[in-house]
Amino acid sequence: MSYSIAQLNQMSQEEFVDVLGAVFEDTPAIAQAAWHQRPFANVAELHQQMVVVVNALSLTEQLALIRAHPDLGSKAKMAEASVQEQAGIGLDQLTASEYDRFQTLNAAYKERFGFPFIIAVKNHTKDSILEAFERRLNHTTETEIAQSLAEIAQIAEFRLFDIVAH
Repeated sequence: MSYSIAQLNQMSQEEFVDVLGAVFEDTPAIAQAAWHQRPFANVAELHQQMVVVVNALSLTEQLALIRAHPDLGSKAKMAEASVQEQAGIGLDQLTASEYDRFQTLNAAYKERFGFPFIIAVKNHTKDSILEAFERRLNHTTETEIAQSLAEIAQIAEFRLFDIVAH
């Protein structure tokens, strides 16, 4: 279902969170906090206010948001939006060797940083994701936290554009 920005601006906090609570993976508190910034002029402003909420979170809360995301190419249970995003570039149809490579990289990344590798898959192909995996494994933890939050913001923007009529 698609909603106009005017409809979102008129919603109770509970309705707003019901509609937008999954924009940031398993973290409805972001929509809950952003609701207080209504009215929003457009979807870009709504997204910007949600990112402001994320940036104001403590490091512990930001890490919880990052850890709420599924491993790429995983067969684990994940949010419906993540299922669709990963399927959109074929991560639900990996060959056995591709699946093993993703699992190896996921494990190496998690071992190094303590949280899952996050990338806005709509901007990528399987190959460019594997390239990014290799490159980002060399980053510092601080760089990867910042990169993960930037990727999460991009994912949230895609999800908002799927929900909000424009």
